[in-house]
Amino acid sequence: MPQVHPSAVISPSAQLGRDVIVGPFCVIEDDVIVGDGCRLASHVSIKSGTALGAYNEVCEAAVLGGKPQHLWAGTELGPLLIGNDNIIREYVTIHRGLTAGTCTTIGEGNMIMVNAHIAHDCQIGNYTVIVNNVMIAGHVTVQDRVYFGGAAGIHQFARVGQLAMIGGQSHLSQDVPPFVIVDGKSNLVCGLNVIGLRRAGFSNDEIRDLKAAYRVIYRSGLTWNDTLEVLANTFQEGPAAEFHRFLTESERGVVQERKTPRGATIPLPAEEDRVRLRKVA
Repeated sequence: MPQVHPSAVISPSAQLGRDVIVGPFCVIEDDVIVGDGCRLASHVSIKSGTALGAYNEVCEAAVLGGKPQHLWAGTELGPLLIGNDNIIREYVTIHRGLTAGTCTTIGEGNMIMVNAHIAHDCQIGNYTVIVNNVMIAGHVTVQDRVYFGGAAGIHQFARVGQLAMIGGQSHLSQDVPPFVIVDGKSNLVCGLNVIGLRRAGFSNDEIRDLKAAYRVIYRSGLTWNDTLEVLANTFQEGPAAEFHRFLTESERGVVQERKTPRGATIPLPAEEDRVRLRKVA
């Protein structure tokens, strides 16, 4: 049986699974499903059209299934579907689909931290980490195991490939290929997420192929069509093949690489090193 605090307000039509805990001052509206073992802290609001899977933890003042922040948002909205084992921290907001027949989906095992916002019609994969104050606009697709640094912002309709790592305070308006790191200062790609790949169990051979494919995309100087052709012919299986699949579906273009300024070959020594060198001379 659910454990419901007496101050909570729950619609008679809401469905609560086994061992659900509902804290003080929560509001659960009509047409809501809360799966087995979910834990709702105080002041959580779950709006109509929202379904949670099992064993989700929802912290204080989160609002799930709110109306999209869009001028076209009417009364006929799509649902918000949330999978299992997610941690949704304080003040997170996640909105429903913009129109009937659309949907916002959150996968499994995600951690969504304080004050993050996920807009209407987003598709969030599994085991992502979305850090404090991240802003994800409408219709964004985020694949599995992506990491967002704090206060990153993602433009509507953009895509972020699997195991990408987005630096804090990034502001991105194009697609981020899988497996790469985006520098939060320049908003540009600065290499492969090698540490993340190793933690995810990728083999040395797979990482070697990913490095080779990365060089084709960012270091070869090929045109876009030639790049796609080389990727398709050279990397036909394994994780490196994901680059071709992802790039061929891009409609916004992809984030470019951060490059060393032309002509800069040897970096100048730091001031303390220059002092030391003068003393030696």
